[in-house]
Amino acid sequence: MLARLVEVSIRFRGVVMALACLVAAYGYYTIRNAKFDVYPEFSPPQVIVQTEAPGLSSLDVESLVTRPIEAALNGTPNLEALRSNSVQGLSVVVATFEDQIDVYRARQMVAERMTEAATRLPQGVRAPSLAPLVGATSLTLIVGLTSDVRSGMELRTFADWTMRPRLLGVKGVARVAIFGGEIRQLQIQMHPDRLAALGLSISEVVAAARNATAVRGAGFIETSAQRWLW
Repeated sequence: MLARLVEVSIRFRGVVMALACLVAAYGYYTIRNAKFDVYPEFSPPQVIVQTEAPGLSSLDVESLVTRPIEAALNGTPNLEALRSNSVQGLSVVVATFEDQIDVYRARQMVAERMTEAATRLPQGVRAPSLAPLVGATSLTLIVGLTSDVRSGMELRTFADWTMRPRLLGVKGVARVAIFGGEIRQLQIQMHPDRLAALGLSISEVVAAARNATAVRGAGFIETSAQRWLW
């Protein structure tokens, strides 16, 4: 078999030389257009859409958040594949595009469709956000916070205001995604009987709450050298 292969190669040496030149030219073209990095990125362009849905189970996240986002992304030009992951309180959709499309154009098209899809998501679900443009090795560490003495709200507050800023201060960290826990908030609970007795409507209570929490400037005090805002 080997002798026959050598014989054919010698007989058709012109064809063999032409094929060798084609392979060498293709290898040179690949090297010239390769993306050089510590970890070369040869994966197709990807856009990751993350949507936080506090309080929803994984089944609710899949049916109420993930599926509408996938429906909005279907039909995007040069879209090759869609993958999703729905966990408690978080939806992650990965859109993979064809190799020839520019990744920035792909992110722009996805962002435009997400702006429209955000209006169809349930109330309380945060607007979808695009993950930073990073390579396939972007996911470095997943951390879970648990405590026997602190509540879920205290852990979420610690993650938002202490842990996240410190992690973002580490060189090379592009994004810290936080989900789960209980977000600290102020709630106004209404009693219909007391509202009726006072002759108040729900819209009046909402308007009073908005006026009470609004931030307004009270003016300024001007001196010869400074102006103090109040």
